[in-house]
Amino acid sequence: MLYLLSQLSDGGDVFNLFRYITFRAGGAFFTALIFGFVFGRPLINFLRVKQKRGQPIRSDGPTTHFSKAGTPTMGGLLILTSLVISTLLWAQLSNPYVWIVLLVTLGFGLIGFADDYAKVTKHTVAGVSGKVRMGLGILIAFIASFAAASFHPPGLTNNLALPFVSTLIDLGIFFVPFGMIVIVGAANAVNLTDGLDGLAIMPVMIASATLGAIAYAVGRVDFTDYLGIHYVPGTGELLIFVSALVGGGLGFLWYNAPPAAVFMGDTGSLALGGALGAMAVCIKHEIVLAIVGGLFVVEALSVIIQVLYFKKTGRRVFLMAPIHHHFEKKGWAEPQIVIRFWIISLILALIGLATLKVR
Repeated sequence: MLYLLSQLSDGGDVFNLFRYITFRAGGAFFTALIFGFVFGRPLINFLRVKQKRGQPIRSDGPTTHFSKAGTPTMGGLLILTSLVISTLLWAQLSNPYVWIVLLVTLGFGLIGFADDYAKVTKHTVAGVSGKVRMGLGILIAFIASFAAASFHPPGLTNNLALPFVSTLIDLGIFFVPFGMIVIVGAANAVNLTDGLDGLAIMPVMIASATLGAIAYAVGRVDFTDYLGIHYVPGTGELLIFVSALVGGGLGFLWYNAPPAAVFMGDTGSLALGGALGAMAVCIKHEIVLAIVGGLFVVEALSVIIQVLYFKKTGRRVFLMAPIHHHFEKKGWAEPQIVIRFWIISLILALIGLATLKVR
C-alpha cells in the first residue's frame, strides 16, 4: 500500500525511498515488531479469560509439562495479525508471489485455528480430524503450487533447481504434486517441532530470513548473473513478507520465551510452516528448504521412524517422539534443548546460504 507513495516521487525526494525493497522491508519489520509488543499482552489476557483452562497437556508427555497447565494457546494470532498487516502495508500488492505466500499462510492458519479451538473448547488434545486437516492442507497446497508454476517464467516453469550446481530438472506435470509435498510437509514439520517454549519460532525466523535473502537475490538479475543461479522476476518482494514475519516472531517470542505466557498453537505453527514451503516453491529453492529447515525435517522423521518401527516391532527407537521430547526424557533441561536446537538451525541456515555461491 505504501509502495504507491513512490509514484509521487520525482526521483530525488523522500517518496523515492518507497521504491526500494530494503527500505520497505525495514518498515515491515518494525511495524510487525511494534505491533507484537503493543498488542501481545492484551491478546494474552483475552485468550486467558476466554480459554480458562488453557491448552490441554498430554497425559503421556514429559512430567515437566504439567506445570504449564493453564497457559493459553492460539498465540499464533499475534504473529499472523502483525505479519498480514505489515505485509499489506509495505509490500507491492500487485506482486503475485506475495499473495500466494500470504494466502497459504492464512489458509493453514485457519486450519490451525480450528484445531486449537476444538482442543480448548472440548479440553482435549484431540482437535480437528487428521484427515480433514490433511485434506484441506493438500487443497491449499495444490492451489498455491499451481499458481506459482503459472507465474514462473517460461524457462523455469515446472523445473526443479538443484543446489550446489546450476542444473534444472524438468518435472513436468509432477511439479505441482512435488510443490504440494513441500508445502504440506513444511507445515506439518513445523507443527511437530512446536513442543517447547520458543523451540519452533526461532528456527522459523532463521529459516525464513534465509529464504528471504535468497528470494531477494533470485529476484535481481545482477545477483543471479554473478551467482550463476536462476532468475525469478518479482520474488525479491517476498523480503517484505519475511521481514514482517521476523518482526512479528520476535514480538511473539518476547512472551513465548521460557516460561511461556502463551503458546503459538497450531494457529501459528501450521501457518508459518506453510509459509516456508510456499516461499521455497515460489523462489524454486525447495531442496534448499530441506537444508535450511533441516531441524524440522529431523523432527518429522523422528515421528515417522518411531511410528513405523513401533508398528513393526512393538518397540521404540526414541524414548518419545518428536525428538525434542526424547532429550527431555534423557534429562536435558528445556532451555538447554531449545538453545542447542537454535544453534543447529543457524548452522543449517549458513549451509543453505552457501548453496548460492558453491556451484
